[in-house]
Amino acid sequence: QLTGVLDDCLCDIESIDDFNTFKIFPKIQKLQERDYFRYYKVNLKRPCPFWADDGHCSIKDCRVEPCPESKIPVGIKAGSANKYSKAANNSKELEDCEQANKLGAVNSTLSNQSKEAFIDWARYDDSQDHFCELDDERSPDAQYVDLLLNPERYTGYKGPSAWRVWNSIYEENCFKPRSVYRPLNPLAPSRGGDDGESFYTWLEGLCLEKRVFYKLISGLHASINLHLCANYLLEETWGKPRWGPNVKEFTRRFDPTETKGEGPRRLKNLYFLYLIELRALSKVAPYFERSVVDLYTGNGHEDAESKALLLDIFRDTKSFHMHFDEKSMFAGDKKGAKSLKEEFRLHFKNISRIMDCVGCDKCRLWGKLQTQGLGTALKILFSEKEIQSLPENSPSKGFQLTRQEIVALVNAFGRLSTSIRELQNFKVLLQQTR
Repeated sequence: QLTGVLDDCLCDIESIDDFNTFKIFPKIQKLQERDYFRYYKVNLKRPCPFWADDGHCSIKDCRVEPCPESKIPVGIKAGSANKYSKAANNSKELEDCEQANKLGAVNSTLSNQSKEAFIDWARYDDSQDHFCELDDERSPDAQYVDLLLNPERYTGYKGPSAWRVWNSIYEENCFKPRSVYRPLNPLAPSRGGDDGESFYTWLEGLCLEKRVFYKLISGLHASINLHLCANYLLEETWGKPRWGPNVKEFTRRFDPTETKGEGPRRLKNLYFLYLIELRALSKVAPYFERSVVDLYTGNGHEDAESKALLLDIFRDTKSFHMHFDEKSMFAGDKKGAKSLKEEFRLHFKNISRIMDCVGCDKCRLWGKLQTQGLGTALKILFSEKEIQSLPENSPSKGFQLTRQEIVALVNAFGRLSTSIRELQNFKVLLQQTR
C-alpha cells in the first residue's frame, strides 16, 4: 500500500526506493565498515534522568561488548572530540590555552577557577547549537563500541519498560496536548470507537514544523521496528542462533488491518525521515570537501579511501532531484521563528536524554546513536549560512562537527537506508506467502 507522493514534500516513494537501492545503499554499507565509522564512543551507564531505573534487560542478546583498547585505531584513540585531521590532534588543549591566555590578558587578577569557568562558558556557548545531549567522552564510563560486532537486532526487550520510553517521547515531547492520544498506544486510556482519527485531525491542524517533528520521531520508531523484524531471532539450536526476517512480526507492526490503517502511515514517516537526513548530507558536503578534513585514524591510505567514498556519497545525494525543502521551515517572522526553533531543539534534546532510560544496552546504544545522528542532521539544516562561509584551510569557528557527530550522522543514515532496503525485501516475502 506504499505508493505515491509523501505529505509535506514533493517526492514519491518509488523514486526514493530506486535511488536508495541502486545508488546509496551499496556505498553506505561499505562506508560503515571503515574504521573511522565503525567505532563509536558511548556511555551506557548514564542514569535515567526521568524515572527510577526498572532494572536492565537480563536477556543475553541485550549485552554490548565494549571494544578492547588494543583494537581501536591509534588515530581515533588518541584524538580529542573534534579530531578529524592530524592538525586537530591537540587542538582542544591549544584552544583552552589560547582562551586562558586571552582571559589572562583581559584581567590578570582572575583566579584560575574563574578562568576555568570562562572556558566552560565558552564551551557551553558552542554547545548551544546541539540538538542532542552529548555523552562526555572523557567520562570513565564512556567506552568505544565496535558497531559491526554489536548489530542492531531483536533482543527480546519489550513490554512496559520499552513502551514507557516511547510513550514518554510521544506524549511529552511531540508538542502534543494531553487530550489527544496517539493511535494504538497501550498506555493511553481507552478511547472507545476513536481509531486515532482525532489525533490526525489534530496533526493536520499543526504548523509545518510541529508536524515535521512528529513525523521524524514516528519515522525513527518505524525504522527501529523494521530492523527488529528484519533481524529477528528465528531459532536457536545447539546454541547456534539463526537471525533473519520475521514476516509475522512485520505484519503485526505494519499491516493496515492489524494496525487499523496505522502501519502505512508509520512507514511513510520513515521515508520522510530518510529525505530529511538525505538533505542534511547534501548540505554538509562543503564541510567535508575541504582539505583540512581527513577522517583521521592514523592509517593514511585507509583515511584517503574513506574520504573518497564519503565524497562520492555526497555527489549522489546532491544528484537526487526531489529534496525536502527545509527553507519552508522556521520561515515566519524572525522572533516567532527563532523561539519555535529553540523549542524544537529543546524537545529533541529531551528525547536524546530519554534514551538513557532504555533498559536494554544494545537498544540503548542504537537508540542513542540514531537520535544523535538525527540531531546532527537538524544541526546541519539549521546552519546553512555557517557551512557556506567555512574557511578552506583551518578548523571553523562558526560550525563544527565532532567525530562522534560524524559517526552518528553516517550510521544513522545507514540505518534508514537499510530500513528502506529491508522494506523491499518484506514486500517480496509477503507476495510469496499470499
